[in-house]
Amino acid sequence: MRIEDVLKDSLSSVHESRVKEAMLYSLLAGGKRIRPNLLYAVLRGYGRDEAEGDSFAAAIEMIHTYSLIHDDLPAMDNDDLRRGRKTCHKQFDEATAILAGDGLLTQAFASAAASEVPSDIKGKCIAVLAEMAGPDGMVLGQDLDIREETGVTDWESLKTIHKYKTGCLLSAPLMIGALISGHGDDTEKWHEIGETIGLAFQIQDDILDVVLTAEEFGKSNSDDRNSKVTSVSLLGIEEAEKLMIRLYERGKELIRSVSGFQSDELVGMITDIQNRRK
Repeated sequence: MRIEDVLKDSLSSVHESRVKEAMLYSLLAGGKRIRPNLLYAVLRGYGRDEAEGDSFAAAIEMIHTYSLIHDDLPAMDNDDLRRGRKTCHKQFDEATAILAGDGLLTQAFASAAASEVPSDIKGKCIAVLAEMAGPDGMVLGQDLDIREETGVTDWESLKTIHKYKTGCLLSAPLMIGALISGHGDDTEKWHEIGETIGLAFQIQDDILDVVLTAEEFGKSNSDDRNSKVTSVSLLGIEEAEKLMIRLYERGKELIRSVSGFQSDELVGMITDIQNRRK
């Protein structure tokens, strides 16, 4: 897989340290690599060379990995298992895990800045990355998750949390792929697609969290332990499954509607995500 080689090279210039070791431990732990591969799929769908997206693909995966490291910390979800092995703070220690997350977030923007796409496009892509990952995007979702999710009693409020916490970082690679491809006018549609797929993905995670063991799922089943409201606890598993299917189908329908985009590969990728078991 292309992204694995890109990620292996992405920290090569960073000084050797225990923090770098922890960064690599989490970044190279495997995982589905959904976000960078969404970026590559959009580029190919617009007829572009996927190599144009390498720097941003690495950046997006670094940001995703940093968010997982911090999400697993005792102050957040206090999880022991991630991607089938010990979480970063369990493998190292809490301070090192915090610094590893900080390092990955910072290095993500160094990677994005090193992209060879034209400077005006690069600036727009970096702005999207910052918005989708920052206090108006994923970080906002994480804050809402911490402050509100145990007391949420309606689907609309829970949907808002997922829109930011999960949807934003799935929208980012789609929007950046469109920008690099010269289709900046399509970014709002790609944002909508990312939010739709992100909501379906989070509902699917909630379902898998119930039906699989932590070992099968590859991460800790912490929502019940932390008394969090999920789509399953709020809607019931049957209604959650129906809604998940509708959202995935809506996402694929929106992808097919993008003008000038060859949608078959990306639609197939979304179908594979829908059929995942971890």
